Amino acid sequence: MRPLFHPSIHDVRLEAILHALSDPVRARIFTQIAAADCPKTCSAFSSVDDRTIPKSSLSQHFKVLREAGLIHSERQGVEMHNTSRCAEVEGRFPGLLPAIMGAHAVEHGLEVTPPTA
Repeated sequence: MRPLFHPSIHDVRLEAILHALSDPVRARIFTQIAAADCPKTCSAFSSVDDRTIPKSSLSQHFKVLREAGLIHSERQGVEMHNTSRCAEVEGRFPGLLPAIMGAHAVEHGLEVTPPTA
């Protein structure tokens, strides 16, 4: 199995973060991972906003989030455990994630819960 790519925080680009969070499904996935107090498996997101997400699409969403530097994924058996890299991103781009996720929540009428650092 190929190793997963996780960029160094110094290689994380603003454009990649903006692209990753421009998709509403990825933004919801990231919001839930960032708010979680433990790693979330990919299968926990088979349904987002009452919409079933095919496995192939889910894999692509997680790849985009991972390669943008927003999440860290670790294989554990047949499952992938995902955690946020909010603290690292906050150190590189102070205030960016709370601003983006707050705007996303307002736009979609969701409860505003900023990512934890």
